[in-house]
Amino acid sequence: MLADMNASKTLLIVYHSMTGGTRQMAEATRDGALGEEGVAVRLLQAAQAGPQDVLDADGYVFATPENLAAISGQMKDFFDRSYYPVLDRINGRPYASLICAGSDGQNAARQIERIATGWRLKRVAEALIVCTHAQTPEAILAPKHIPPEELDACRALGESLAAGLLLGVF
Repeated sequence: MLADMNASKTLLIVYHSMTGGTRQMAEATRDGALGEEGVAVRLLQAAQAGPQDVLDADGYVFATPENLAAISGQMKDFFDRSYYPVLDRINGRPYASLICAGSDGQNAARQIERIATGWRLKRVAEALIVCTHAQTPEAILAPKHIPPEELDACRALGESLAAGLLLGVF
């Protein structure tokens, strides 16, 4: 989804979501970024995103559920498919991450940070982790509903990233 065909900068949001929580977070981030005229926002599911999408963007948000204390398999697949084709071609570009976790989300955030470090990206915000406290099989598999205040934080992150891209502060 492109927000502005005449945009001078592009923010790519790549996400995977099984129960809707990460999707809600990614969409709220997109909505916040859309408020900045001059920034195109592309929201892509991890399975549809690839190296060219990464190369065509000026900044990134990587959004994943934490599955078994790790990023989701589809996010891992996206990184596996994209990592080497863009290596040393996106150095210094800004990124942020969103994690929808059942318990703490820290390990998934560390995984993304390690990948981004290899790509030589610049982290411009701490990982935004939303903890759903889902601990039983039923709660883990149930559709998620992210609280409004958490979605507000995602929107604010999108606004900040888009403004920073446009102003060239990253």
